[in-house]
Amino acid sequence: MSAPDQLPAWKRLPDMANFMGPENNGPLWARVVEEELELGFRVEKRHCNPRDICHGGMLLTFADMLLGFGTSWRHPEVGFLPTINLGGDFLAPAALGAWISGGGTVLRKTRNMAFVQGIVFADSTPCLRWNGTAKVVEGDRKFRVRDWLAL
Repeated sequence: MSAPDQLPAWKRLPDMANFMGPENNGPLWARVVEEELELGFRVEKRHCNPRDICHGGMLLTFADMLLGFGTSWRHPEVGFLPTINLGGDFLAPAALGAWISGGGTVLRKTRNMAFVQGIVFADSTPCLRWNGTAKVVEGDRKFRVRDWLAL
């Protein structure tokens, strides 16, 4: 997975001031690879614990974004997806300055639920394996990932 300055396919996402504001979690970047959405960010000091390693809570917050955005990307009829469950296994540290990127695979989507899993990378090293369950909200027109991302 390449950093945005190395691969022009990455696009900076609009700041989400009312949702996970950039002062805490951004900026976020996105790209589409083989019709799948990938997100990324550069680990900055504000994302780190006292040892200059990306905080596990930041990585899980990122996984939560992958859960919702990735499912909505794959299933455009789905609107906002409240998270029901999210878990992960930390595989390796993500140091200050690392490029964090990842995506998700929708294992199953029912009328009411989506079951998703994915891997998050620090540079090219897997650092988090995650899985999550989200509530499907069909027909929610307030939030459309494909329109919002404009990729």
